[in-house]
Amino acid sequence: MRILVVGGGGREHALAWKIAQSPLLTKLYCAPGNPGIAEVAECVPVNADDVMGLVLFTREKKIDLVVVGPEDPLAQGLTDELVTRGVRVFGPSAAAAALESSKVFAKRLMHKHDIPTAQFRIFDQAHDAHDHVERIGAPVVVKADGLAKGKGVIVCSTVAEAHTAIREIMEVRVFGKAGDRVLVEECLRGEEVSILAVTDGKSILALEPAQDHKRIFDNDEGPNTGGMGAYSPVPRVTPGLAAEIERRVFVPTIHALRREGLRYQGVLYAGLMITRNGPQVLEYNVRFGDPETQPLMMRMKSDLLPILAAAAEGKLGHSAIEWDPRPAICVVMASGGYPGDYEKKKPIEGLDRAARLPDVAVFHAGTTLSDGKVVTSGGRVLGVTAIGRTIAEAREKAYHAAGLIHFDGAQYRKDIGHRALA
Repeated sequence: MRILVVGGGGREHALAWKIAQSPLLTKLYCAPGNPGIAEVAECVPVNADDVMGLVLFTREKKIDLVVVGPEDPLAQGLTDELVTRGVRVFGPSAAAAALESSKVFAKRLMHKHDIPTAQFRIFDQAHDAHDHVERIGAPVVVKADGLAKGKGVIVCSTVAEAHTAIREIMEVRVFGKAGDRVLVEECLRGEEVSILAVTDGKSILALEPAQDHKRIFDNDEGPNTGGMGAYSPVPRVTPGLAAEIERRVFVPTIHALRREGLRYQGVLYAGLMITRNGPQVLEYNVRFGDPETQPLMMRMKSDLLPILAAAAEGKLGHSAIEWDPRPAICVVMASGGYPGDYEKKKPIEGLDRAARLPDVAVFHAGTTLSDGKVVTSGGRVLGVTAIGRTIAEAREKAYHAAGLIHFDGAQYRKDIGHRALA
């Protein structure tokens, strides 16, 4: 099979790394890719948001399956354009991708179809949102409606913080058009987990649970990021809880999408809060999570490619995945200043030494080449991932590998996996 992976981050590197191991693979392309992906695929100079450029490339290279990594091309209708031309795609239609591109759409769908989630109100005027916060008090969660690179959710402990969040999103417009509307939600208490499931729009194949670490600093302090690390499996998610999540969240969500007439053949990600009242949906993503994909791909023993192809063909049926029982953990190395402003083009040293370690993979997230040398190009730079007999052993391996890598200003959390160890 001739495969095109769309994207150029850590998630796409992990997917390409796994797909490259398939005996069904004839040729693997990635657009635009990165220096790490270039070790397992041919990278092509087409940006992930260049919908027509990607369409032309699939026609030129006679691509058998397109695997879409990021959310932006899905929201822009890449799947729709390819499907109309007879190309198989792993990724939902633009209308279904609104589950992620519009938090208002997602909340209304959950409310209509009795999918458990936090109470919420929607506002398109800042003064109405401010008045609502004054009435209900804090803590609350303020969310930008549209895509905001994983940073549009602000947990506010005080009324003053909520007013600041509303002002930043709706008045200062730090997330642009994503802030045309905001949601103000109740603040749920519990433990967050990420559950992903592959679906062909009819059947569901749940992946192993993972847990992301969103905040920039240790002890879950500081502003939200796109994700500073993740591990899998999650001891908190017992087989009974996993079955409950599938029954109460994934089954009704897929049924709701079908009843709404929306094409969904891809992966559905549910960010959940496990509360005293059971699992509650915090958000949906319509693609593989980042950095959850990195430890999941290290633990997956089955061939990923036939699973992706079966979902894209609507023939997932009774597919199954075999998992390595050993835990895996991903530590994200980020640029100094992230998630705020940061400098780029910092030379990265030690990549080869870290990659040579047993049970370790270094996935590139924000890197590029400059004069033949790998340098930083993004906020999240690398996902140093390791597998071990226990969470503690996997964590020790990941941090040992991260310690061998250096670039100016590098920062990373030192407590990834702390809940599992506790």
